[in-house]
Amino acid sequence: MTAVAVAAGLAVTAAMTVPAAATTQPPRFVYVANTQSDTVSVINTLTNTVAATIPVGRAPLEIAISPNGARAYVTNQGSVTVSVINTSTNTVTATIPVDDYPLGIAVSPRGTRVYVTNTQSDIVSVINTLTNKVTATIPVGHHPFRIGITPNGLRAYVTNQDSDTVSVINTLTNKVTATIPVGHHPFGIGITPNGAHVYVTNQDSNIVSVINTLTNKVTTIPVDRSPFRIAITPNGLRAYVTNLTSNTVSVINTMTGELTATIPVGRSPFGISIAPGGTHAYVSNLSSDSVSVINTTTNTVIATIPVGDGPFGVAAGNAVHRGGVPTMTRE
Repeated sequence: MTAVAVAAGLAVTAAMTVPAAATTQPPRFVYVANTQSDTVSVINTLTNTVAATIPVGRAPLEIAISPNGARAYVTNQGSVTVSVINTSTNTVTATIPVDDYPLGIAVSPRGTRVYVTNTQSDIVSVINTLTNKVTATIPVGHHPFRIGITPNGLRAYVTNQDSDTVSVINTLTNKVTATIPVGHHPFGIGITPNGAHVYVTNQDSNIVSVINTLTNKVTTIPVDRSPFRIAITPNGLRAYVTNLTSNTVSVINTMTGELTATIPVGRSPFGISIAPGGTHAYVSNLSSDSVSVINTTTNTVIATIPVGDGPFGVAAGNAVHRGGVPTMTRE
């Protein structure tokens, strides 16, 4: 993340005189779900060290950050819950029951709704973030894995691994409006900042499917073996794909559809998130218990950060912690 998570910093107008100390860059944070440790690691991106470890539910898988950076939402597969983390204090403030095997998670652009894929139930749960209650469930394809929401918040796209499809949800009606065939065993999903294209990794086809959101037509891009997750830079010009069995990250030029780089990382790279400024990508290495930090200008790994056991999802957000370095907390 350029970090992920916490309370937004105060805006200072150009007319104000700012003391030199106030211009020092504050620490920003990336959140990593450690599925075998039942914890979330909080990485300070200025020092590339773990600043806090937060106990959550059993077998946490994925993380999403609210648009204002105030909350992190974690799916706990083993607990069948979602943990809500206050990112200013790094404490769990709510635990929300959902349906079987919660995995993918996304927050709406206004922060009012959280969408959770329930892999064993073939549904998406919709959570009201004011009440922390599930207000709707949406049937989708078989074994839904990941979910992404368009920048205007009007549609959600869900990868259905065992249906080889993507479900398109109208978020105003909570109804599926289209089902799009893609490659074999679709998993990761990324949406361009202008909402024009949806990128889907197909782990058993070794391709990325590119969906035109106006026509629902699909084109494909070959990548390395077992592509799992994908993240798109804030300017929409590049897509970064983790290749689980290749121990690499593929870089795609989204204007040409060409593969422009292949970056070696740790063992079993799984999750990936790009800092809001687009300068760094953070990759969770499932079998190395680490996070690789990629400089997106040079496409090289500049740091490797030890985290908990089995790091799975990773999330970078827009905000910064107000209170300095966070401390270890308990649920």
